[in-house]
Amino acid sequence: MIAGRARFRHARKIERAVGYRIPDLAFHGATLDALSSRLNLERLDNILRDQVIAFFDSFLSCSCKDSPHCGCPEKKFARELIELRESGLDHRQISQILQDEYGIDIYPADVLSFLEDSVHVLEAIRDVAALKGKTALEEAATGHIERIER
Repeated sequence: MIAGRARFRHARKIERAVGYRIPDLAFHGATLDALSSRLNLERLDNILRDQVIAFFDSFLSCSCKDSPHCGCPEKKFARELIELRESGLDHRQISQILQDEYGIDIYPADVLSFLEDSVHVLEAIRDVAALKGKTALEEAATGHIERIER
């Protein structure tokens, strides 16, 4: 999944604010635990603090019992990438936005690959919806495909 490729650019700074070693993978369980329970925001510089808060607000705010290990952060991240693409940004711009907004490094090629895979999944959904006579779902999938491919 695409969330497995996202890395915090300043993981070592976050590590110092947490007080113990964490992986640089943004959606790794230990990283999510540290961000949601152990992080001392006052030990971060202003830019990194804003990025971590934006990350928390965008991806870690859910009411699931198993939060942050419920899968919601990864789903929200994938949704964010698709929404950024549908808003007209290309894979390079998406990668840059993630770096600026959340301090996340992800290769543009990984974003492009994820978007291509998403189109294939949407095409399958569209085809099955057509076979089952679910026109609303078919039209929704077609709309997403068109917005991603443009």
